[in-house]
Amino acid sequence: MKRRTALALLVSTHWTFAKAQSSTTIATLLRAGACVVLLRHAETDPGIGDPADFKLGDCSTQRNLSAAGRDQSRRIGQWFKSRQLQARAVYASAWCRGRDTAELAFGSYTVLPALNSTFNNDRQPEPLTHILRGRLKAIPAGEFEVWVTHQVNITALTGEFTAMGEVLIVHASGAVLARTTLS
Repeated sequence: MKRRTALALLVSTHWTFAKAQSSTTIATLLRAGACVVLLRHAETDPGIGDPADFKLGDCSTQRNLSAAGRDQSRRIGQWFKSRQLQARAVYASAWCRGRDTAELAFGSYTVLPALNSTFNNDRQPEPLTHILRGRLKAIPAGEFEVWVTHQVNITALTGEFTAMGEVLIVHASGAVLARTTLS
């Protein structure tokens, strides 16, 4: 558990040192396509992981979006709308904070189990990351997808740490093209 706590602290501080990209640059990358908007769910109530009584189908047992996170999600959606950027698909983790972020930002979404959190399962990331890499390679030029997921999945796929609500633009090749907050 100490390792996870240290990782969580690193995650929460690392993003402040990252170089954010301009909105124009991000919009240009998305219009070029062959990429995914890898979005860590928006801000949540305080905590790390989920409570001990966590049940995937019961939001009352999970760490959920805070009021600030709900507002952040709406601002993210407005960012896309104001730039007339339409994802070919929006996928989200089955966790309530992932689904709520996707719904508030984009309206409709599809749950993609490969985006589910692997926080307490050290053996699970590799098979899910393999699935995500395959899906990423299939995104054509001129189109992009949005994937709302969790820190552990983002790190497994890219090696990068993100803050809640932060975005990585990941090319179909797997290269991280940009990082930013869109709200």
